[in-house]
Amino acid sequence: MGQGKNLMRLDLLLARAAERLKAAASPSPRLDAEVLMCHVLGVSRAWLYTWGDRDAEPLVRARFEALIAARAQGRPVAHLVGEREFWGLTLKTSDATLIPRPDTECLVEAALARGAAEKGQLVDLGTGTGAIALAFASERPGWQVTGVDLSPQAVALAADNAAALGLSRVRFLQSDWFAALSGECFSLVVANPPYLADDDPHLGQGDVRFEPRSALVAGEEGLADLYWLVGEARDHLVPGGWLLLEHGLEQGAAVRQALEDAGYLDVATLEDLGARDRVSLGRWPA
Repeated sequence: MGQGKNLMRLDLLLARAAERLKAAASPSPRLDAEVLMCHVLGVSRAWLYTWGDRDAEPLVRARFEALIAARAQGRPVAHLVGEREFWGLTLKTSDATLIPRPDTECLVEAALARGAAEKGQLVDLGTGTGAIALAFASERPGWQVTGVDLSPQAVALAADNAAALGLSRVRFLQSDWFAALSGECFSLVVANPPYLADDDPHLGQGDVRFEPRSALVAGEEGLADLYWLVGEARDHLVPGGWLLLEHGLEQGAAVRQALEDAGYLDVATLEDLGARDRVSLGRWPA
């Protein structure tokens, strides 16, 4: 195809963008560039591979380069395109919530393994985009699933995601942990609570810089909310119910000890995709 003054082939534009993102220390420069280009064009990555020799129209190029500039400054791709895939579900995202991460699918897998019954009740504490609750609900249509979050913006976003996915059996409530769930008990209590210490170096790196600090940081070297949930969940679990908690890679031993001290049985820690401690769990006695 011809190369007009303001035209550049899509594949060349992508290659140049990937180099810019690599220089800006993006952990996945080529993927980031492709996702942003697909967003601008409204096409799939497969389409890009097939038609990459086409010219980018000036407006497309301008929009794409603006997004690349924002990504080079560190803005998360999920915020720039307004969505992220989790458990095969496309979820809307915003800067009011954490961005769903692949490692959290470990928590979903653990919940599904312990929630194999046809019916039951699950609550997802600090639901954010609704990722965990919606992933579980998509696999267990007979269950009653609840997601709670302190942020009204997060609750609204999660409800929008449920509606877009057609998952009508999920409810989302504004609540400070269990505050709005007085008297309710669940077969499964799951949470991905704040677990970073206030001085954790990760707070100044990558996408985390653009996520709400209240969803990331907890006292007692990141363990305060985990410890609190271990204690409070006992009043909201049915006999034989499970508590499952996502945590940092060096917190497994502390969370297991807290679970054992609180009287939970079958305490264990599961690893994530990178073979790092990620989810600790325990069963309340029947």
